[in-house]
Amino acid sequence: MEWSESDVQFMTRALEVAETGRGRVSPNPLVGCILVKDDKIIAEGWHDHLGGLHAEQMAIHDAEQKGHSPNGSTAYITLEPCNHFGRTPPCTQALMWAGVKKAIIAHYDPNPTVRGQGIQVLKDAGVEVETGLLEAEAAHQMREFLHWCEHRKPIVTVKLAVDKNGSVDDRSQSAGRFTSEGCLDAVHQLRKECDGILVGVETIIRDNPSLNIRRVPAERQPLRVVIDPNGRIPQDSKVLNDGEETIVLSDDFSNLPALLNRLGDMEIQRLMVEGGPVTIKHFLNAGLVDEFYLVQADVEHQTPYPSGIDAQIITAAGLSLNQTITWGDESVQLFSRIA
Repeated sequence: MEWSESDVQFMTRALEVAETGRGRVSPNPLVGCILVKDDKIIAEGWHDHLGGLHAEQMAIHDAEQKGHSPNGSTAYITLEPCNHFGRTPPCTQALMWAGVKKAIIAHYDPNPTVRGQGIQVLKDAGVEVETGLLEAEAAHQMREFLHWCEHRKPIVTVKLAVDKNGSVDDRSQSAGRFTSEGCLDAVHQLRKECDGILVGVETIIRDNPSLNIRRVPAERQPLRVVIDPNGRIPQDSKVLNDGEETIVLSDDFSNLPALLNRLGDMEIQRLMVEGGPVTIKHFLNAGLVDEFYLVQADVEHQTPYPSGIDAQIITAAGLSLNQTITWGDESVQLFSRIA
């Protein structure tokens, strides 16, 4: 279908406002909605937090707050409206009650509770519906949700920081961070975008990390997952005593696919694996890594602890270099799974 320039602009804006909910709405997807009348935006809405208004409902409320009637407007929505009662009433009803005459939808909703029903309900009510505008962009934006709907397990994101020579630790001194403050800010932002953080017990024993979000605003903390087959986790570890949720699993590394299925059942849609290198290698060898952030610091450890992981190892696991970015003082190579 041929879309007008204004259609593309309005849906682009809907995708932009949807980003406001990132790190706040999981296991729900990011959704944005724009209401347009006479070729002008009269209201904007997005899904902001669990239990809060959905994007369509917020946009209708925004229009009313601004003194605009949504009656006769066109709604540009990044995801098919829901037609079921969940934490909020159905968005299809909200659109119909508001008198929206046309809905342009970027992506259908694969969730079993929706799957085309929202579109059909709108059509049956006389609302004109068009679909597929910027569908690929919408799919990328809510890829964790779509992946979970299809596979019922999380996307696996790995982050590994190394020195100039590929070392993850300097054993000549006590455990500590060797990357910049700016890099740490970026790591905490990445944590915010994940539902769970996983490490092996060696990381807990050596570093005693908090594995939480502290350096960026966060309405929730990720679930911490520690793989500890032999029951070695110290009982005074931060992750066991700070009041946030942690699960310690005795699973062997050969059970990683089952582990991901279990986390998927808990509605974990994106899992961040932060260490250590042995744990990360198990995920790579099992072909379970979807994206890999390899952080290169401009330091050199005196007594290095080699990671045994480099670009060649990562690409051999089925990922390809997507882009190189900067986190603070560090260069970061982002690898993604080959489609």
